[in-house]
Amino acid sequence: MQDDLGLYYYPILENKKIRMYVRAGSDDIEFRMWSADDQSLWDEHGWVEWGAIQQAAELYRRERKKGQAPIQLYDIEIAKRLLKDSLIK
Repeated sequence: MQDDLGLYYYPILENKKIRMYVRAGSDDIEFRMWSADDQSLWDEHGWVEWGAIQQAAELYRRERKKGQAPIQLYDIEIAKRLLKDSLIK
C-alpha cells in the first residue's frame, strides 16, 4: 500500500493504526514506523536499515531469552515485494 509518506504494510495485522514504511536506502532496505496513536513516533525515530535491525535483534536474543523480539514487526520479504511492485507500476 502507499500514501503520502510512502510504501507501507501493517506489521500487526489486527491493528490498522500502526504502519511500517519501507524504502530503498543507499545500501539496504530501510524501515520506519508510524502510529495513529503516537504521531511523535514518526518525528522522533528516523529510517533504520535492515542490517541494523538484524544486529539489534541478535543483541535482544543474547540479552533476553523470553518473549517475542521486536524484529517480528520488520518483514524483509514484504518490504522487498512492496519495493519491487512499486517499480512495476
